[in-house]
Amino acid sequence: MIISFLSDICLFLGSFFTFTGALGLLRFPSFFTRLHAASVTESLAAPLLITGVILDTGFTLDSAKLVLIILIMVIANPTITHALCRAAAHGGVNPEMETKSSEKNQSQTDTELSAKEPK
Repeated sequence: MIISFLSDICLFLGSFFTFTGALGLLRFPSFFTRLHAASVTESLAAPLLITGVILDTGFTLDSAKLVLIILIMVIANPTITHALCRAAAHGGVNPEMETKSSEKNQSQTDTELSAKEPK
């Protein structure tokens, strides 16, 4: 009874994170934000779904194999995402980090620096 309830919770949360990750892939504007949505889906949703399946089917040799798959995913997916980000940055794709407040702060900083420079 309790294991079935935990299985349902894991499957629901995994489905929810899969849906939000897919929505993020469709809606986010840039490469880096889309990659973030995909990495959350890979690193959180897939292990939750597999855990739900393990709890639902019982603990067998197949469950041990699924646990190994979870471990590999938890280790490999963030590493792969980091490598993709570094490759994109090396290839010239820069993240868009400027907002109106940062532009205002940047112009203030430039003004302060030009005022301190000797003439």
